[in-house]
Amino acid sequence: MIRVTRAVTAAVALLALATPAPAYAQPGPGSTPRAAQPGEDGNLPEGWRLTGTGAGRELVWTSPVPIPMGDARVEFYAGDRLLGRPTTTPDGRRHRLEADGVRIGSPAELRVLAGGRRLDAGAPSSASPGARLRSPAPSPEAPLPANGVDPGVPGGFRTVSGEYALKSVRLPGFAEPIEMQAAVVGPADAPGKRPLALFLHGRHSTCYSPGGELNGSWPCPPGTRPVPSHRGYLRAQQLLASQGYVTVSISANGINAQDHGVDDAGAQARSSLVRQHLARWADWAANRSGAPAAVRASSPADLSRVLLVGHSRGGEGVNRAALDSLHRPPADQDGHQGPVRWTIRGNVLIGPTLFGQNPAPDVPSMTILPGCDGDVSDLQGQMYVDGTRGVSRGSALQSAVYMVGANHNFFNSEWTPGQAEAPADDDFSTDDTPDPVCSPGTSTRLTAPQQQTAGATYIAAAARLFVAGDDRVRPLLDGSGRRAPSAGPARVLSHAVGAHRTPGFLPGPSTAVTGGRVCAQIDPDPNRACLSPDAGGRSPHFAFWEATPEPGRDAVAFRWPAAGTGSAVSVRSARPVSLKGSEALALRVIVPPNTGGTRLDVAVVDASGRRAHLGRTQIDGLPGSDRTTSHWAREVRVPLAAAVRAGLDIKRVTTLELTPRGGSGSAWLMDAWGWRPGTPAARPATMPRVDIGRLTVDEGDSGVRTYRVPVRVSGPGSGQVRVFVPKPGTDEITSRIVTVRPGSQAIDVPVEVRGNTRYGYDLSRDVFVKAVRGVAVGSHRGGVTARNDDAMPTLTLTPVADDVTEGASLTWRLTLSEAADVEMGGSLALLPVVGGAELSTADVERSWLEENFGELPEQPLPLSGIWEDPFVSVNVPAGQTSAEVNVPTVRDALSEPTESLRARLTTYDADWEPHEGPEFTGSVRDVP
Repeated sequence: MIRVTRAVTAAVALLALATPAPAYAQPGPGSTPRAAQPGEDGNLPEGWRLTGTGAGRELVWTSPVPIPMGDARVEFYAGDRLLGRPTTTPDGRRHRLEADGVRIGSPAELRVLAGGRRLDAGAPSSASPGARLRSPAPSPEAPLPANGVDPGVPGGFRTVSGEYALKSVRLPGFAEPIEMQAAVVGPADAPGKRPLALFLHGRHSTCYSPGGELNGSWPCPPGTRPVPSHRGYLRAQQLLASQGYVTVSISANGINAQDHGVDDAGAQARSSLVRQHLARWADWAANRSGAPAAVRASSPADLSRVLLVGHSRGGEGVNRAALDSLHRPPADQDGHQGPVRWTIRGNVLIGPTLFGQNPAPDVPSMTILPGCDGDVSDLQGQMYVDGTRGVSRGSALQSAVYMVGANHNFFNSEWTPGQAEAPADDDFSTDDTPDPVCSPGTSTRLTAPQQQTAGATYIAAAARLFVAGDDRVRPLLDGSGRRAPSAGPARVLSHAVGAHRTPGFLPGPSTAVTGGRVCAQIDPDPNRACLSPDAGGRSPHFAFWEATPEPGRDAVAFRWPAAGTGSAVSVRSARPVSLKGSEALALRVIVPPNTGGTRLDVAVVDASGRRAHLGRTQIDGLPGSDRTTSHWAREVRVPLAAAVRAGLDIKRVTTLELTPRGGSGSAWLMDAWGWRPGTPAARPATMPRVDIGRLTVDEGDSGVRTYRVPVRVSGPGSGQVRVFVPKPGTDEITSRIVTVRPGSQAIDVPVEVRGNTRYGYDLSRDVFVKAVRGVAVGSHRGGVTARNDDAMPTLTLTPVADDVTEGASLTWRLTLSEAADVEMGGSLALLPVVGGAELSTADVERSWLEENFGELPEQPLPLSGIWEDPFVSVNVPAGQTSAEVNVPTVRDALSEPTESLRARLTTYDADWEPHEGPEFTGSVRDVP
């Protein structure tokens, strides 16, 4: 007999609607995994079902409220182990994951996350259940010294603004064309050609109605308007334009509405759109008479000096645009194949996603990490810094700017309540539980105007450094500990890699450590993991990607007991490192949030054993709560002069020693570098590019066929990537490092496809790669998809007992025209009864109500009034052709008229598109 289930969840903040986003995964204890079996629904938490067998096996979670469009991706976890990224119905409620061979483990450990935030019922506020951070430090850190040059001061140029709308463009993988619309703000009277700054917004709802409802359609349905997300950066555009920059902010609603079905979540499409606009600006630079009026009104643009600014998924999009401009993507994946007539001098990435973890290593960047981000809350944008280490020359400055108290949405005024044209909200939802750091009104939380002012100031700082080459603003971005007065009360901290840093100590498997341990940033084993389950909070440096454990990402963890002097932590490199030409040793060190005054003595030892004490440094933790990602590395520097005076061989340093002073504590060393001031020119390296493709084939009716994952290696030279291959029938992932060069077949992954004649879902086997050294990765994920080529059976519903007396069950039968390999079903929408009495919650069994709708008030409610648009899920199990739907009623002593239930059956096709069926009714009469 079929069960009818309905999930119950808490209200969620503005989060993702689509497949994948690297959510943060903390290691934690768990039971020995086992393979849950079909029919074990009773063991699963509310809202979860396990359906089907074999290749048709699926794990399904249903939410009673739509999960609005956002930038993070939805992920299923068992404890802290990623199970996978589900596909989602268009209404944002039902999420299903292919689960053939997936080990679920203890059903109680099932979780749904997006960007590190819990979405399912009973979600604790922390990603580490049971862990709690100490309260924020009562004495905030003293303000940083003001920088000598303030980039937030408006310039003297008069500005003009306008918009243009061009013919829409077609992009590979997207059924509907993408709009070419933009808002232009530029100087009206600046001499000569002016640098160009292009803005790209993130993934947000695409359309809204006058009544205030948002949706993710494209084109917008009649009676609705496009959400003007591209107009949300006018404050930053005005500031840059006053300083002599031509700025353009482009619209990407067409991509937002369609990116849920592509492997890279739309990164390549956003890159294509950015480069389509840049190509038009290059045309207009050569022929201004053909430009739109908004472009002609501004000073002409210089395409040899381009800054890209991307917010959220827009950040990942402009990163890909920068990479694609240096290393051409495959023609069949790209929507722009014209010549590159521009030079991208730098990227600004605001709360960005990085699903592919493939930053452009040779393009300078500044990444803003919002401390109260409620969407991409794992702050995975940190990988735009950490992920560039060792990949290329390292001459490009890669900066991370942590903005305490900023949320995700308010950098865009069109996503900000009180400023937006369409409905908007605060993505850091505190619901009924105030947060000591991020609730509005706390001393650390920024107001929307404060956040937008600080954002504009630091965007201008990046423009001044990367495009104008003014090294005087570098201390705001590179960990030198300066502030921009124009940013107002915002507390903004920075650290960086690249530029004039020389490689020092980068923890890894070959690093010898005494007094601490080399820890894995991503590992389910708490004995290996850097951040233990009882640490509380999360770290952006340890943001989850695609695999666990993930080789190649390590740090040094150490702690010291009780008050007093700690013993030295010795970090010995496998080979001597050269600090020749450096002025200081720069270390990036994490200390727990809300801690202050962690002091470390720093010393180095050379190959001959000579030791020099360099100095003492102090590190304070960031304000943090159980809901923030605040284990973030502070950059500290100690001069190397003492090592030179002591006669150390500065070209052959082997060991770094850190000695804690003062009370007990803990810390993590991310890395250490030789540092000297200045910003060198970023020279792109010659390197090959790797793109993983996707081969889609019909499954066939019988037999087994072997296909290979398509891999393209283009460009000159050779490099190394790590290849990750999920093992079929398990949730295990194997990896290996391979050397690639143009035309090589080093990445060869065979996939077997079995044919049959029963309807099922498409089945995918994937492979993904990550750059290790000397290679650019474009499309990081692909594989082979076996497309179902059998017709979907039809589903009908017929009454078995639709006129009963109290105490009996209303019963209908779902019937398939033929059995399928996967569960088939739909939903029953409970509709108001017209012209009679309606069945209420007092007339059906309480256990049925709780199973389908959770806890309800004791006072009776009409079934159609339980929630707005209530429904129950109905399904026929895989391999069967029929199942019964029951609504058990209860007998009472009241004299009542005949009461009715009215419902409508909705079924879903293979693309999750709904198809409304007929209405039907059931009647319940008093016992005679």
